[in-house]
Amino acid sequence: CAVKAAHVLSEIAKNEEMKKPCIEADLVLTLIPLLESSDQEMLLHAGRAIGRICYDNHDLQEELVKVGVIPSLVRILTDYAESESLVHVALLALYNLADLDTAKEALSKTKVAEQLVKQLRRAENHERLEIVFEVLQALAENDALKVQLVEAGVPEVLSEILLRLQGSSQAEDTCIVKAASDLIVSLLLGVRTKRSTKATSGQITCLQKVCTVPWTTIYSRSLCTVFMLFCHVFNKQQSQDGNCLRMVQLGVIHQLLDLLEKHVQSGDTSVQHAALSALQNLAIPVVSKVQMLEEGVAERIEALLKSESPPAQFKLLGTLRMLADGQADAAQVLGQDPTLLTRLVQWCDVNDHTGVHGEANRLLASILHRNRSQEVVKAIQEAQGVKHLVSMTSSEHAATQNEALNALAVASAIDLEALEESFKESQLVQSLHKLLQDDNTSPEVKYNSMGLLCRLLNSGDLRQEIEEDKIKETLEQLCSHSNENVVKEAVTTLQVLRGET
Repeated sequence: CAVKAAHVLSEIAKNEEMKKPCIEADLVLTLIPLLESSDQEMLLHAGRAIGRICYDNHDLQEELVKVGVIPSLVRILTDYAESESLVHVALLALYNLADLDTAKEALSKTKVAEQLVKQLRRAENHERLEIVFEVLQALAENDALKVQLVEAGVPEVLSEILLRLQGSSQAEDTCIVKAASDLIVSLLLGVRTKRSTKATSGQITCLQKVCTVPWTTIYSRSLCTVFMLFCHVFNKQQSQDGNCLRMVQLGVIHQLLDLLEKHVQSGDTSVQHAALSALQNLAIPVVSKVQMLEEGVAERIEALLKSESPPAQFKLLGTLRMLADGQADAAQVLGQDPTLLTRLVQWCDVNDHTGVHGEANRLLASILHRNRSQEVVKAIQEAQGVKHLVSMTSSEHAATQNEALNALAVASAIDLEALEESFKESQLVQSLHKLLQDDNTSPEVKYNSMGLLCRLLNSGDLRQEIEEDKIKETLEQLCSHSNENVVKEAVTTLQVLRGET
């Protein structure tokens, strides 16, 4: 009579008023051992009875986990994977228990991940997919389970689902796409401590898998999180260069640019900002720069600069600067693009968005600094960009001042004759003198200012300006500066000025 009794109890427990008497009669603990039965009908009725009695009762649910219901549920999923009714009962039970920390801990010691992957692949209706998604979403909050889910292949199955539903306009399919996207994000967030900035193997594996999915199938809000995760994973760490290169090799850069082109037109600034942040971080390692340049990424980024969104312009300029940083080839390509240089000089003149204004100046300085070509120097001079670099030397930020000074020094070494008139018109000599006289100027800026002065002394006209501005007296005072490097450079500059070296 046990099967019939379990059936009666499962029907009785449908009634809310009957749950309390069932609990008081200790029926839950009596039913638990029946979950080890080999009789499928017994498992079905006992499972339903337990689920209905314990529904929305936290204390009873904790008790269920304590007495070992989790291994029994996973066994049912494993042994009766083809039974729709038993799988449904087991999944509902897991759904009700999955939020409990004790349940997650117990599940981490089982092979539940493999069974959930099987059920994802077998799911033929939206209802079944949704309940599996709910269970997975809850389990993904646990670090150990998250790794197991990734290793079991959940990302691949989610990718297949997204591909299958790509382009569908049905409301039910849209809900599944959103849920699958959210799940991907949950898995991508990886296993890490609050202070950790390193990628875990689980993150990298999952990122690689998601990169094979056309991102147009992923819910837009989830995309933002995906892109911000890229920023986290490749957060300017040398140790992450290998991971970064793998992402670039998988074609992530072009997927990002495809989406940017789409969202620049639609005006979705949140996705733009997140994708651009990821793109900028991916452009940091030298290994990535080389491949990105070979694939024509710089040209695609330039094309996106037509965007009228200042935040997008700011990020795009920053990415181009990352590409040019340390790459003479990139500097030469960018420095000989008249359209880009014209746009940069225009932004250098605009002050209503300080971020774009500053990034345009920094990109101009980076192109000149990394460049080794007379053609680039002449192109920047003809675009009237030199005056903006001279203005950079008076910035309130020492880092910006040094970028400008180094760029001007490199350009002077390459072709001082071509720049002579621009230097005189922009009063470069006078600007350098002010930096040397100002007590608030950092030692490094003073040092670089004198290095540039030494270059300028190779021009007769500029030497005359230096002598007329009485810079010699300032240099003599700097010979007693508190900074040893400043003193050495002051002595050297004086020697060059006197013609002693």
